[in-house]
Amino acid sequence: METPQLGRESARKLLAAFGSLEATIAAATSARAEVAGTLQAAALAQAPDSMAPLTEVTLAWLLADSPSPRNVITLGDPRYPNSLLEAPDPPLMLYVEGRAELLAAPALAIVGRRSPKPAGRRQRARFRQPPRPRRVHDRLGSGGGRRRRSARGRAGWRGQHDRGGRHRLDRIYPKLNLALGKSIASKGLIVSEYSLGTPPLATNFPRRNRIIAGMARGTLMVEAALQSGSLITARMANEAGCEVFAISGSIHSPQSRGCHALIKQGAKLAETAQDILDELRWPGNAPPAGRDAPPDAGDPLLAALGFDPVTLDALVGRTNSSAAELSVRLLDLELGGQVARLPGQLFQRVTRG
Repeated sequence: METPQLGRESARKLLAAFGSLEATIAAATSARAEVAGTLQAAALAQAPDSMAPLTEVTLAWLLADSPSPRNVITLGDPRYPNSLLEAPDPPLMLYVEGRAELLAAPALAIVGRRSPKPAGRRQRARFRQPPRPRRVHDRLGSGGGRRRRSARGRAGWRGQHDRGGRHRLDRIYPKLNLALGKSIASKGLIVSEYSLGTPPLATNFPRRNRIIAGMARGTLMVEAALQSGSLITARMANEAGCEVFAISGSIHSPQSRGCHALIKQGAKLAETAQDILDELRWPGNAPPAGRDAPPDAGDPLLAALGFDPVTLDALVGRTNSSAAELSVRLLDLELGGQVARLPGQLFQRVTRG
């Protein structure tokens, strides 16, 4: 929203009354005033100063030579996800990068701590691989973080191999997530409601959470402390009438107390992916094209890792691959629960019990 005097609710009323943005702008001020009020109607009489530069930046972003398709989808667009249309506060516009058809796919939100423990990463990876032949698209949400430390929560950020969240789509924050963002856009879809150039403001994070909750049939909490911001997403999902699931952990772990609190409040305990599929009564479907199972022990990088902690430089020497290529691949293995990132920028293969 670039018109300060016009809120999202008034804008939705105008769009519903006139059918499109063009018709709303073309309508007489008096007609707009009957729908949204005098001040709001008058505000649309002249484009705000920020509109021209934002339009120029947006067009440049849309037309740029990008490996992943880019689109701007408005509230009246047929590609706009129906699940969000039913939400109490649907975004007026979505900036999307990647496979836009995934907006219509069934979705499960998987949320948790921005800096998950290795066990939490393994749990998340395990639930992202539901029993075949059924398949769900998991849509993870996190926005890149408010602080640099919290912004490193890649396990909560990546999950979109169907849809993840960046605060805005023209710049990754922090830069260490650049390779991750490209990977997500190439295989799935990234969605944001924030116009290009919007800074990562803390006040925007709860608004982002409503999109995560609104686009999913259910929300799974993997790991969360009692004060975790992820609980906001769970609450919004519950308020929207969606199922909330939680994975239990040790009663001595602070990182499990948020999940335990949700279970006490009525969230369903999820021990396997099948628990979620059965509860949601998800129709069976084949795996989407290009989405193979995680690499097994035959993976050459896993073989190069061995089972002792190793540095990135050592792996460069063992594989003859570049550090950039290995960083992307290690990130995929880490988020798949096959590699753990240790202090001191060390990596270690995870053995499965």
